[in-house]
Amino acid sequence: MRLNKYIAQAGIASRRKADELTQQGKVKVNGMIMKEMGYDVAEGDVVEVNGQTIRKDAKKVYIMLNKPIGYITSTEDERSRPTVMTLVNDIEERVFPIGRLDYNTSGMLLMTNDGELAYKLTHPKHHVYKTYRARVSGQLSNEKIYKLRNGVDIGGFVTSKAIVNVIKQAERSAIVEIKIFEGKNRQVRKMFAAVGNKVLELERVAIGELYLGHLRQGHYRKLTAKEIEYLKEC
Repeated sequence: MRLNKYIAQAGIASRRKADELTQQGKVKVNGMIMKEMGYDVAEGDVVEVNGQTIRKDAKKVYIMLNKPIGYITSTEDERSRPTVMTLVNDIEERVFPIGRLDYNTSGMLLMTNDGELAYKLTHPKHHVYKTYRARVSGQLSNEKIYKLRNGVDIGGFVTSKAIVNVIKQAERSAIVEIKIFEGKNRQVRKMFAAVGNKVLELERVAIGELYLGHLRQGHYRKLTAKEIEYLKEC
């Protein structure tokens, strides 16, 4: 089994993050630092990540967190800002975020120790839509909506088609629901900036057919068996 997949199945990180840890020299195999990305873990190999011996048969955990503004979607932060890990520190198993929500964005964040599922949900080829509700400055003309729906350049990258619906248009701002399946850094904010509207508030309210519902900010719940099955079949 490839090293990144082994680490993912042990619940340490997604395959992509596992590759990063390997490049950073944080992975050892049989006591030796391993930087060979395509290494195949053999039976009897002892794999360590950050000095901790890991096993790929960890009990799988799946939770939904309503992330408040002001938290970093990371397991640690070099600037000592609060991370989402502090909101789930009563969970016995080690979990990590699936994807990211930026510091000033609130809403649904899925967390797990299932690296394979994390990889699947964050890869654009699987077309798992993320639904955001945004309050943006100014007016949203039909022309702007058309551009958002059909792709805009956000700095060397043209976004795929999005589903965009204006919920309320006021004189100086609008409430908009937007669905995208890509996950570029600050993508929604950049998309609205590309058509001349600044995002004032942003919340992720759904991933696929999983909705945040009435889950309070800063709180989490475990996913149901039906929700887990849905995510695995996406």
